[in-house]
Amino acid sequence: MILSPQPTGPRSDFLRTLSERGFLHQCTDLAALDIWLCSGAGTAYNGFDLTADSLHVGHLIPIMMLRWFQKTGNKPIALLGGATSRLGDPSFRDTSRPLLSQEQITKNLIGIRRVFERFLAFGDNPTDAVMVNNSDWLGGLNYLDFLRDIGPHFSVNRMLTSESVRQRLEREQSLSLLEFNYMVMQAYDFHILAQSCGCLLQLGGSDQWGNIVSGVEFGRRIGGRTLFGLTAPLLTTTSGAKMGKSVSGAVWLNADRLSPYEFWQFWRNTGDTDVGRFLRLFTELPLGEIARLEVLRDSEINEAKKILADQITRLCHGLDAAVSETSRRIFEAGEVPAGLPTVRLPHSLRGAFPLVDAMVVAGLAKSKSEARRLIVGGGVRVNGGSVKDEALRLGDSDIQNGVIRLSVGKKRHVLLQPV
Repeated sequence: MILSPQPTGPRSDFLRTLSERGFLHQCTDLAALDIWLCSGAGTAYNGFDLTADSLHVGHLIPIMMLRWFQKTGNKPIALLGGATSRLGDPSFRDTSRPLLSQEQITKNLIGIRRVFERFLAFGDNPTDAVMVNNSDWLGGLNYLDFLRDIGPHFSVNRMLTSESVRQRLEREQSLSLLEFNYMVMQAYDFHILAQSCGCLLQLGGSDQWGNIVSGVEFGRRIGGRTLFGLTAPLLTTTSGAKMGKSVSGAVWLNADRLSPYEFWQFWRNTGDTDVGRFLRLFTELPLGEIARLEVLRDSEINEAKKILADQITRLCHGLDAAVSETSRRIFEAGEVPAGLPTVRLPHSLRGAFPLVDAMVVAGLAKSKSEARRLIVGGGVRVNGGSVKDEALRLGDSDIQNGVIRLSVGKKRHVLLQPV
């Protein structure tokens, strides 16, 4: 069912918080879920496949949902898809995901685990978070037994109506049996967690709605349980762009993939019309304070953007004011201190390296043609000095203290370090 707000609003702290902060999108039975959550501490899970060694900004919505679930007196489970990552979730993708080796999945698991330790409290207390790996129960399944015991509970006709599957078929794009099984595996995860942990709620993004509903229905058929599914809207900016990407690529949550400064800078560059929404979703500031900040206009809205960047960077990286001070000096005083993202320039390219190539290597432009447009438009600086010659070549004379500082506008800076 599509979410229908209750006339008086949710009574449980968790659903009320999600409603006030803009997380609610769809729920299988909102009223019954609210009653269950009011009856005592509940258990909920969200699954994360191990497709990279870090999560990115696009994962922050489900992570914050788990965080609020715990902060409102409940027990969150972070499920890592050690097994399902070997299949690949086809949800709203045009092509199959690349198949990963077990070695790569293990490496990714280690990197992703670090993210959750910053957002959730783990331990042995009743509401402490738990991290599980679905390879523990999926890895040892006998295929024939699984088909016999689980297969009768799934209708292929029903699976074909799932939005993510239907879109692939309508576009006449290949959907392998491997991917088609993903929905069954996810439903089985829900069943196992309900059976072993009393987990009755699955959280996720709206792209997971079909998979989540299948799990709810499977739990009813095989165990007679009332399970719940709740999704949040997929994150986009008001311009319609999918959240989680920057000019230079994904906005990763691990510092070894993206520096805390670049992470802070990403949020500082938030569009004016997105500030209030992002403050609700990605910070724990009181709603009254957010209401005050989101109505600021012109130059004053920049203060709200700095607060947004400070709050989410502190949550994700546990940093003190050092990141903010570095960023303040860049944005306000025009300085470029140490600690900026650094890109190594191979020795073979030293001597007379075209500026347009340097900008592409540094991630400041997607292509040489874009770099040329930026240069001709006067938006590019080398070591603080403006340049407009698109044919400029960087040489040893441009190296200052071992680096060449490239800047685009006032907000994007990279140190180019010849090896």
